[in-house]
Amino acid sequence: MTTDPLVIFTPSGKRGHFPVGTPVLTAARQLGVDLDSVCGGRGICSKCQITPSYGEFSKHGVTVAPDALSDWNSVEGRYDSIRGLKQGRRLGCQAQILRDVVIDVPAESQVHKQVVRKRAEVREITMNPSTRLYYVEVEEPDMHDPSGDLERLVTALRRDWALPALEADLGVLRNLQKALRKGDWKVTVAVHLGDAVFSPRIVAIWPGFYEGTIYGLAVDLGSTTIAAHLCDLRSGEVVASSGIMNPQIRFGEDLMSRVSYGMMNPTGSDEMTRAVREGMNALFVQIASEAQIDRDLIMDAVFVCNPVMHHLFLGIDAYELGQAPFALATSDALSLRALELDLNLHPAARVYILPCIAGHVGADAAAVALSEAPDKSEDLVLIVDVGTNAEILLGNREKVLACSSPTGPAFEGAQISSGQRAAPGAIEHVEIDPVSKLPRFKVIGSDIWSDEDGFADTIAQTGVTGICGSGIIEVIAEMRMAGIVDGPGLIGSADQTGSPNCFADGRTNSYLLYDGTAAGGPLITVTNTDVRQIQMAKAALYSGARLLMDKFGVDKVDRVVLAGAFGAHISPKHAMVLGMIPDAPLDKVTSAGNAAGTGARIALLNTDARREIETIVRQIHKIETAIEPRFQEHFVNASAIPNAVEPFPILNSIVTIPQINHNQGGDRGPRRRGRR
Repeated sequence: MTTDPLVIFTPSGKRGHFPVGTPVLTAARQLGVDLDSVCGGRGICSKCQITPSYGEFSKHGVTVAPDALSDWNSVEGRYDSIRGLKQGRRLGCQAQILRDVVIDVPAESQVHKQVVRKRAEVREITMNPSTRLYYVEVEEPDMHDPSGDLERLVTALRRDWALPALEADLGVLRNLQKALRKGDWKVTVAVHLGDAVFSPRIVAIWPGFYEGTIYGLAVDLGSTTIAAHLCDLRSGEVVASSGIMNPQIRFGEDLMSRVSYGMMNPTGSDEMTRAVREGMNALFVQIASEAQIDRDLIMDAVFVCNPVMHHLFLGIDAYELGQAPFALATSDALSLRALELDLNLHPAARVYILPCIAGHVGADAAAVALSEAPDKSEDLVLIVDVGTNAEILLGNREKVLACSSPTGPAFEGAQISSGQRAAPGAIEHVEIDPVSKLPRFKVIGSDIWSDEDGFADTIAQTGVTGICGSGIIEVIAEMRMAGIVDGPGLIGSADQTGSPNCFADGRTNSYLLYDGTAAGGPLITVTNTDVRQIQMAKAALYSGARLLMDKFGVDKVDRVVLAGAFGAHISPKHAMVLGMIPDAPLDKVTSAGNAAGTGARIALLNTDARREIETIVRQIHKIETAIEPRFQEHFVNASAIPNAVEPFPILNSIVTIPQINHNQGGDRGPRRRGRR
């Protein structure tokens, strides 16, 4: 019997089998994949552009052959000749499925654009940037003093600004004489003040007094998203913030999938490096356009990222990070030229990459430590940077411990039946009435609850499209408090729970959150598989935190800080009901927003902070969860909601969590059944 080809769409993770010859756009529509099309599949609008990925994908269990899709056709050729298609792109309405294939839907092809929620947090930062502007008046050349223009410029800078002997980039030398004469021997120069790698040097020059400014970028390169803050290097002001999806998602949603892709495909590592750099440059175009500035004015950049992203961004094979002892090529901070990384900024722009803490705790965790300063805390603080790979810090003035936990992409809405990334129309907040057991919700883009007047009007443009990470956390926690889900994570039947929204779904039950089918919308449910995915993710997160508490010799923490763009949108109560974080007073659970991005901004605007974090990371003690026997014990206990053994007394004084088990007794729900 011949099996139809398997099609897997990223970043949604939706998949299905389709007959040979099915257009990609048709498959996307049938699976509910968010792929745009305005012209009805005629190959005119180009909204349905997709990127097929080739090679071996061990996570998905497929190998994608070069002939997985039909050949380039005349419609695509005509469009490419007129408007141009990016390399590797196809039109989803024209490309037909011939074999198993993995297909990425880029952000610009999605109807409901991703909301990359990594805004700049308000923070006072001491200004001491690495690149500064200086105005100077230069002695004119003299037949009796035959020194060069550069030498006289350097002399003037030393005289007026006490700057050391400076070198100049070739680009400066090319413009130097014209600028001096046009400015009547008065010029403004941008000077990089030097670091452990680069000597102080002039990197740009303007004739006369330059009234503008120069800029720097603080970039948080995450597994799922890339976010950047464009900062004025004179004032420190954040003039624009923007973000995109990490294009590497098409090679695997989690880090180990990407490491595996690099191992299984000879050119895999290079492909991922190229993809992330292209994505980075696209982000820089976007943010410069938003701020209405020339990218040539961006002269400094600071990057933070986890170890796998660190290596792939630098063009280093991440193979060693996929196996014990998880050795980094280097853990030290790096100072580089932007050109070395193929970044389209000012030709002389410098790049600083924060140091990594260890093989699975990267520069992003170092940035969080710089931002939140657990080493200066009087009380014991647990800092959790929630993401596809969670970094966890626990410490005070006495010491700081760190570890990472592979939570996977479930918190981002991936691997969830109705899940999606944060975008307008996605359910982000949920409440379930404890009596009727019926839900109400809010979606991104509307401040009105679904059962309130005016809700339909506020979502007229977006509709209700799915459920994002914060929404799935809240709905499962609400289901647990309402007795719809039991401690082991089983959804009960309608009879067991008293909820008319519970219904039999195969061998288990599911919970109806929203039925939009009458209006052509989606049916949004929470399945028992969804609950399991969240259980595994939150158990990994809690186990890492609990392991650090063991190493610290404590059973409780004084306060919890949720960091990361996702962490900023998590309800502390629901996170604790779920058992994501240890028991603590709710007023002691706070959000630091995008702490990694804040740490990057601090390092961008204050070079003293760079030296500070380089010292701090050497003092942080790394715990490797993979070799700790108790991690697995904690993981098993934390798989229950909220926990099989931890008492959570503070939480239980605030909310009532039913002590029920839907898998016990009589006809109280779906039983384990043998093969029929």
